[in-house]
Amino acid sequence: MQFLYGEASPILKMAIDKALQTDVALQEEVKQLRKTQKQLDDLKKKTLAPSKKTIDAILEYAKQTTPKKKNA
Repeated sequence: MQFLYGEASPILKMAIDKALQTDVALQEEVKQLRKTQKQLDDLKKKTLAPSKKTIDAILEYAKQTTPKKKNA
């Protein structure tokens, strides 16, 4: 996982890069892990952002429940 997220030490990265040149099974595994990583990143982006409809509902509720200011 460190390799996929760019957190591997230079020596580990070099070793994995070298292994990837010849190991087809490892290439396939890294390819699948990168695909999964992208899917998780995309899912995280979607779940963190509320829809416009939700935002509008919250703002409307806030307008209705906020006490009106009285002139002094």
